[in-house]
Amino acid sequence: MLFSQLPEDVLYHVVSFLDHRSLCRLSQVCKSMHRFVNRDAVWRKIAKEFLNTGITRDGTDIYPHIPLKDRVKTAQNWFNGVCKRASPLKWKTKLLPWLQLDGDTLFLSQAANIGAYHLHQGTRRLLRNPFQIYSGHQGDVCRFAVTDSNLISGGSDGKILVHNRRNHVSLELSGHNQEVNCIDSKDGLIISGSRDRTVRIWTLTSSSPRDTIPMYDRVWSVAISPTLSSFATGTACCENFSPLLIWNVERSACVCSLGSEFRRGAGVLDIIFESPFQLFTCGYDTFIRLWDLRLSPRSCVMEWEEPHDSTLYCIQTDGNHMIASGSSYYGVFFQLSSDPVSSPVYCLRFSSSHLYAALATALHSLDFKQSPIYIR
Repeated sequence: MLFSQLPEDVLYHVVSFLDHRSLCRLSQVCKSMHRFVNRDAVWRKIAKEFLNTGITRDGTDIYPHIPLKDRVKTAQNWFNGVCKRASPLKWKTKLLPWLQLDGDTLFLSQAANIGAYHLHQGTRRLLRNPFQIYSGHQGDVCRFAVTDSNLISGGSDGKILVHNRRNHVSLELSGHNQEVNCIDSKDGLIISGSRDRTVRIWTLTSSSPRDTIPMYDRVWSVAISPTLSSFATGTACCENFSPLLIWNVERSACVCSLGSEFRRGAGVLDIIFESPFQLFTCGYDTFIRLWDLRLSPRSCVMEWEEPHDSTLYCIQTDGNHMIASGSSYYGVFFQLSSDPVSSPVYCLRFSSSHLYAALATALHSLDFKQSPIYIR
């Protein structure tokens, strides 16, 4: 009996012992083995061990439309920093832009407007002219969140605008009396934080806040838990209490404070939930921290210090092995430009093959599908 004639369950068991190089060599043996080895089921175990393949720690596949073998190849470039740099968009006035990625659409805030840009389905190259512009703020957009049906933005005018992505109708939510520094939304729930030292809880059924929580400090960041039962807030750390708090959504009550030793002024600028129990934070104190809500809230589980002692403005993870963060020294892992750039990375987002970063006067992109490392 030939190797390729073995039952499939036996073949799966045999190839589970092979690494990515051996699998690629095996795929060159014959057409039948090539078809078998190219199946996602063969690469799933290997993909989970590589950077940014879309396989999260709990086994969820974020990019099921992209073959896993191709993602493992691209992961080699992420690991080795092999990429093509570009600046697809530039502008003259210095801004504080924000980004969101949703499939083949990139959303970018510039002053009072948010542009929606198509990404080419194959190359992921950004088309320079936005196909949709969301407007309505009397001042700059500070932050915005994107859901399947809405784009929710908070501005320096203190307003929150809910833009329907399908019929382009906007709903205004009024409540804050100073700039809305941060906002998050999931399944009709909206949490906003403001310079007016309050956090407000909203629903899409009313233009007035459901609850208002006094924070006694400027609020820089908010994030809703995947379970929708809680949310986290990060403040400027100008008062004598922890800048990082966990709140119950239903009761609008503080569940716990995280950390016990923060430098005054070490505000939390970005928060991202990795799971219902784990979250990452970053900010002015130059550290990325991982917190586990199942353990003692007094200390984080792990922490990483920015190598150049620079403020960390934003953070994103692949749900498994990779953390990317934008700093006032361009970026933690990759230099975005060979030219001198006097701007922090205010926001970054990445897909399986590209990283996009918003600076004061330009949008930068790193293409990791370029100059691929072929495995022989």
